[in-house]
Amino acid sequence: MRIDRATTVPEILAASPLFDAPARPEWAAAFLATPGHHLFLACEDADDPARPIGFISGVETLHPDKGREMFLYELAVAEGHRRRGTARALIRALADLARERGCYGMWVGVDQDNAPALAAYRSAGGVDEGACAVMVWSFVQPREP
Repeated sequence: MRIDRATTVPEILAASPLFDAPARPEWAAAFLATPGHHLFLACEDADDPARPIGFISGVETLHPDKGREMFLYELAVAEGHRRRGTARALIRALADLARERGCYGMWVGVDQDNAPALAAYRSAGGVDEGACAVMVWSFVQPREP
């Protein structure tokens, strides 16, 4: 397995089957152009990066009294490739980048009943700090980048 940072729109579009919905080229381009936005792809065949089996995305956040931290935005591994260490390797790749970028930590929100995600995060060194509420605001249509 090989893990690389996505740097082109075609790479992100190739990962569309792993996303909640197909990636849009204009949003993929905006994502790549935005400082602090990161996406790694896992490929089972190191010689075929056009077929990702997993991805992880992260966004650096910066606050005046806390400094810089990494928000693990989304993680997915294709169904037939789960429980083989792909998620753990992707998490570690993002954590390594977070350290390189000077982040003091990394965090992710996960549903308490999502046992596979919790297991993956724990296997990569994540610590459960307890339940929290997630509040959302829905603005009907996603905004254009």
